[in-house]
Amino acid sequence: MSTHKMTHVLTETVERLSQPESLKGLFHQHRDGYPLPSSMALEEIVQLSRAILFPGYFGKSQVNIKTIKYQIGVNVERLHKLLSEQVLAGLCFCDENGSQEELPALKEKATELAARLIERLPYIRHLLSTDITAAYNGDPAATSYSEILSCYPVIKTQTIFRVAHELFLLGVPLIPRMMTAMAHSETGIDIHPGATIGEYFTIDHGTGVVIGETCIIGRNVKLYQGVTLGARSFPLDEAGNPIKGIPRHPIIEDDVVIYANATVLGRITIGKGCVVGANTWVMEDMAPSTKKYNRE
Repeated sequence: MSTHKMTHVLTETVERLSQPESLKGLFHQHRDGYPLPSSMALEEIVQLSRAILFPGYFGKSQVNIKTIKYQIGVNVERLHKLLSEQVLAGLCFCDENGSQEELPALKEKATELAARLIERLPYIRHLLSTDITAAYNGDPAATSYSEILSCYPVIKTQTIFRVAHELFLLGVPLIPRMMTAMAHSETGIDIHPGATIGEYFTIDHGTGVVIGETCIIGRNVKLYQGVTLGARSFPLDEAGNPIKGIPRHPIIEDDVVIYANATVLGRITIGKGCVVGANTWVMEDMAPSTKKYNRE
């Protein structure tokens, strides 16, 4: 191909890619002064959160009981700064009709929301401590809590999920979804930040687990790899579009075990103490303490 023809091809392609009709729904109009969400900053936020919640396992290796208050203080200050910036980016990204005059108020709101998330970190650590206990007690191959913290994908995922869930409850847009998408990429476990998950939750192995936005999961629940807690159907509005925000995922009560590759769909209730066998489809309520297996 000649240089002239190559230039023509490139110019023509740029022209086609720039056509407004080809960009419908695929282009975000950036406004001056409004920050964009950053995957790199969110990755640092995740690492800082892990270092604060589990000092000595993540972050600087020289941390000890004498310096722990200082180390956590430094990390919390850095976390608040980064989180404020990313919460602001989420607020700005979803505020399509905003103006420069609104930016100071959004910055103040983002700073406050970041502080409120940090205020929840002791509670998040408590929840994660119960998840670690559940993972250790539920796996005969586990030799120590250190092994659980260092190796098990469920704890890596749950750390991100529990932080993202608190941001979701605070009404932060976009950022919680980006965080749980990072966890999905890292571990193969896909949990929507809107899901509600109680204490002592664990997933054995974990790969391929999907937990939908409106799931409610009780205490002491154990899932195995490949489990789907999903929606059965999507009610449509008058225009034929799916209705957003309605409860459409399962309620899993306390002390339930769901084995590998089971699929539980719709707004149904799996009662306390139930067992769902491997490769089983469940689309109706299960009474407490019942079992369902695929016998084929």
